Amino acid sequence: MKHVSLLLAGTALIMAACAPDEPAPTPESTPTETPEVEASEAPAPEANEVPPLLQAEGRTEEDRERDSDRKPGRTLAFIGIDEGDTVLEMEAGGGYFTPFLAYTVGSEGTVYMQNPPAFANFWGGGDPPRLANLPEQVEYVASDFDDMSAIPDASVDVITWMQGPHEIWYQPDGMDAQLAEPDLTFEEIARVLKPGGVFVALDHAAPAGTAESSGGDTHRIDPEIIDTLATSKGLTRLEDSDLFANPEDDMTTNVFDPTIRGKTNQFFVKYQKPSE
Repeated sequence: MKHVSLLLAGTALIMAACAPDEPAPTPESTPTETPEVEASEAPAPEANEVPPLLQAEGRTEEDRERDSDRKPGRTLAFIGIDEGDTVLEMEAGGGYFTPFLAYTVGSEGTVYMQNPPAFANFWGGGDPPRLANLPEQVEYVASDFDDMSAIPDASVDVITWMQGPHEIWYQPDGMDAQLAEPDLTFEEIARVLKPGGVFVALDHAAPAGTAESSGGDTHRIDPEIIDTLATSKGLTRLEDSDLFANPEDDMTTNVFDPTIRGKTNQFFVKYQKPSE
């Protein structure tokens, strides 16, 4: 696999409370006020879904233990990736979803596995350990969310950001600013997408009207904040999924609290860059 690095000055250690690639909570379609978009139907049970996908190169036993929460088959069906696509996996973390993406795009496609440089502290420095077992179509990109200049303009078919947009507002100890600038981050998303390309966001929901700072506190975000950022860059909201909806979640508890971890209410939304 290839490696691209944009080690930006001033990026510091991210605290373990913000650990990437956390266990997949459940959720989306939140009881918050967001634009009305028809939710997709929940498909059949995960157990019988695309067995070859679940055997993708680079998976671990730990991954398999998380499949029931993360619902990989139905998640990928909602995202919609084709063989030969170029995919940017923002905040890939340790890489739970990376093997699935690599399997789906095939040897003719490309997966940019992206993390902020400081995420290397989670696995002791260097590249994510999983990278050595991933196929050649995976390129590792160490860059901040608001500067992905290693990726060319209009070159990406699909961008995924799984349980991560809230991290923009996280400020690690020792840093005097949050991880990224929201407006610049979404400018980068719009820049690298091809005309007609899609951006898919999955994240832990906070109640409507909650301040952006919740992204660094409870690790949740009001879906309307993400929607406003995406649409302000010309992206069109296409579709919502209720695959990870949990109406029992009050959406105020920290996502790492044992009482809700793995079962949070998450919004799952797909946007498209207009065709030229």
